[in-house]
Amino acid sequence: MIKKNEIFYAKILLFGEYGIMYDSMALTVPYTHFKGELSFIDEDKYTDLDFAAESNKVLLAYSRYLNNQMIKGDLLFEMDYNRFEHDIAAGLYFESTIPQGYGVGSSGALCAAIFARYSRNKIIDDGQTSVEGLLSLKRIFAQMESYFHGVSSGLDPLNCYIKNPLLIRSKTEIEAIGIPREFPKNGGIFLINTGKPGKTGPLVSLFFERCKEDAFLKLVKNEMIPFTNGCIEAIVKGEISPFFRHLKLLSSFLISNLKPMIPEAFHKVWQNGLESGDYSLKLCGSGGGGFLLGFTEDFEKAQKMLQRQNTEIVPVSKFH
Repeated sequence: MIKKNEIFYAKILLFGEYGIMYDSMALTVPYTHFKGELSFIDEDKYTDLDFAAESNKVLLAYSRYLNNQMIKGDLLFEMDYNRFEHDIAAGLYFESTIPQGYGVGSSGALCAAIFARYSRNKIIDDGQTSVEGLLSLKRIFAQMESYFHGVSSGLDPLNCYIKNPLLIRSKTEIEAIGIPREFPKNGGIFLINTGKPGKTGPLVSLFFERCKEDAFLKLVKNEMIPFTNGCIEAIVKGEISPFFRHLKLLSSFLISNLKPMIPEAFHKVWQNGLESGDYSLKLCGSGGGGFLLGFTEDFEKAQKMLQRQNTEIVPVSKFH
């Protein structure tokens, strides 16, 4: 699984953002359009030196967090910290095209790359990784990524590390799966760039604060999570009508109840999709900016409608 060039791809959480914190199902897939790898500033390659220097500073601060966890005896894996520290001093940085704050796993890919290079007890995937192995990795990555987000499920870096679609059925059930490529025939999945990054930490904190309200938590458990699970179960089985029915319910729930996570400039675009039936939008990650994720049964029709709204889309997967 760990390639010699140590390249780690972005990910897209198709379903499960926020709900996974309350044990909803989740489905995440690699997104090879963006990628990253650990490199050194003095290597003979084209790079943005200012970006590399800033990345090196981030790694230095992150190394102190990991070292503190290790000193306390809390780090969940055995790490070659001396080598990591030495490499940072030698100009280590994360060469990456994955946009930060866009919900596609920039910190997840970084955590996966660091674990792959500096862990002494790697869990190697040969296509037969056990449930226990995946859950162990997920716990490790949750700890590693919590530095960047305050709270992490560990799912993003796990997907970046495994490089296969992952289905999370519950806190104790996780598996690598395939997704039917022919579903639906003329439809597809796409991203919308909101033009600004989002900040995961404050939005996750806001969601947890809202969940302290009994009425809101009831909505999450009785509506958002069943809609999410319905989408996942249908897309895994290749069932088109149930999938889009649940998706429209989920999209409507999000615009009604998680509006702060959706940039205001895209509220009307979101609502137009629901009213026309041409496409349905949902969050891609925690929201607040970054990308929005869209699904449609007719890709060309959705693309034309969104273009009329001055909204450009990036195809993720077309099913022609």
